[in-house]
Amino acid sequence: MLAKRIIPCLDVRNGRVVKGKQFKDIVDVDAPETLGKYYSDNGADELVFYDITASSDERKTSLEFVKKVADEINIPFSVGGGASTLADFTEILRNGADKVSVNSAAVRNPELIREASERFGAQCVVLSIDAKKNDKGSWTVYTKGGREDTGLDAVAWAVRGVSLGAGEIVVNSIDKDGMKDGYDTDLLTQITSQVRVPVIASGGAGEMKHFKEVVEKSDVDGILAASVFHFGEINIIELKQYLRANGIEVRI
Repeated sequence: MLAKRIIPCLDVRNGRVVKGKQFKDIVDVDAPETLGKYYSDNGADELVFYDITASSDERKTSLEFVKKVADEINIPFSVGGGASTLADFTEILRNGADKVSVNSAAVRNPELIREASERFGAQCVVLSIDAKKNDKGSWTVYTKGGREDTGLDAVAWAVRGVSLGAGEIVVNSIDKDGMKDGYDTDLLTQITSQVRVPVIASGGAGEMKHFKEVVEKSDVDGILAASVFHFGEINIIELKQYLRANGIEVRI
């Protein structure tokens, strides 16, 4: 078993890390560089930053916080929100990020995935999918921070994204986001069984057993969480010790 990555997710709005439930009820947490350094020093394998209002505000990613984070941490991090051109990729990577995550822009222009993969390498291109279960029992892709129903099937979109050159997929369940009752293992299993790139689980962590369950049931490569880390409910080093004790390989 390859070591599973533990990845704090930091949603950024107006230069601050925030957190909500199902993309609502947003509360302030801390400065991105401060929280990023804390996680870098305390067991996180990677970090993911989302500029959560960039797409809905129709603006570019805020590069100021990207540079501040890069100056403070020594682990890989990806940045999403607002990247819609190769020039955006260039600026985000130039300011210190290791990967760029695309969601809304990739839905509008799928060729962006191919172009970015060819220019920067698949390892730099992350397809982020916000998915919500529909009344047919499958999952639909949403964009603009969960505000817009695209009508796209989430599993089919994941497969297409990989075929275009995405080197990693982050799958966030809108239904589970911030609810702390476990990850959407059904959705994740559907995707991990169809693609051959790393899949990162997002949305639903509430206790340590949820991290164990999502690896065992869905075979994801990384587990992303936000509020349980931000508010001190789960310590990353203790989480890794728990996972290793349960036979799951992690980096210590």
